[in-house]
Amino acid sequence: MSYLPQRIVCLTTETVEVLYALGEQDRIVGISGYTTRPAIARKEKPKVSAFTSAKIDKILELKPDLVLGFSNLQADIAASLIKAGIEVHVFNQRSVAEILRMIATVGALVGKTDEASKLIVELQLQIEKARASGRHLPRKPKVYFEEWDAPMMCSIRWAAELVEIAGGEDCFPELSQFHSARERTVTPEQVLARMPDIIIGSWCGKKFQPEQVTARAGWFAMPAVQNGFVVEIKSADILQPGPSVITHGLKQLQTIFEQWAALENKANNLG
Repeated sequence: MSYLPQRIVCLTTETVEVLYALGEQDRIVGISGYTTRPAIARKEKPKVSAFTSAKIDKILELKPDLVLGFSNLQADIAASLIKAGIEVHVFNQRSVAEILRMIATVGALVGKTDEASKLIVELQLQIEKARASGRHLPRKPKVYFEEWDAPMMCSIRWAAELVEIAGGEDCFPELSQFHSARERTVTPEQVLARMPDIIIGSWCGKKFQPEQVTARAGWFAMPAVQNGFVVEIKSADILQPGPSVITHGLKQLQTIFEQWAALENKANNLG
């Protein structure tokens, strides 16, 4: 008889991604409607929640022996399930190190510690390769990462760390440490004052509109706007704190930085 959880509901996409990567997808009996990775999960698993809301009755009907959540924003959902007698584990990973720790914890919960450790080593190797590659950039590009446009919100901690790993310099390192998006709001004037070389847009849940960004008052003076480095990384690739922020988000940052470096080197040679 196994004492490990057999019927798991995942309220966000990150733990779904990890369980599939560990080959333990058969344990999943319910997922969030916002699940993006792997794509097959959306076809195979019933959807029982959004992000800040869930169908509690539907979850209970699935008879889960473990529910996995993410962040303080799911505290009310967790409380309702706990009151109903369900075991709940809510992660709150906000940094790259915490993302790797989440993977280790999920692995331990389903008896796949060795497999989780192997996955972590693979991700760490990608991180170190990206860091080494970033050292060859002509200089550290100043990067403004915009998570939302109204109000404007700058990078959450793991996004700022990924910028640094890829060889860049986050424009607002003093703000990225805050959990609350409200505490990471910035004004157009503040961003203009930092004069970013690159603007990364990743509007959580909606398509980035670069033409709206470049039209902001005074922003044409920015190197990012003048050189055409106002680009999108889809939120599913960098704002969902699971393995994909490294396998997809970090790789895209590297590509953008390499394109910027090529232009920078060309300008230096002409100079």
